[in-house]
Amino acid sequence: MKWTEVQEIAIQLSERHPETDPAKVNFVDLMKWTMALPEFDDDPKHCGERVLEAIQQAWIDEVA
Repeated sequence: MKWTEVQEIAIQLSERHPETDPAKVNFVDLMKWTMALPEFDDDPKHCGERVLEAIQQAWIDEVA
């Protein structure tokens, strides 16, 4: 899984952190949690604020 797979990342984060409000997750934790996903395999240098915002919004939409 790569940083561009925002929807899949959001689904997996919602499954791994069901009690977490994604709107309250800071970007440092969001990046760490994403990179810790078992299927994730991408360079941290390819991640930026826009990518993290997209992941966070997709996660919010996933649990809404």
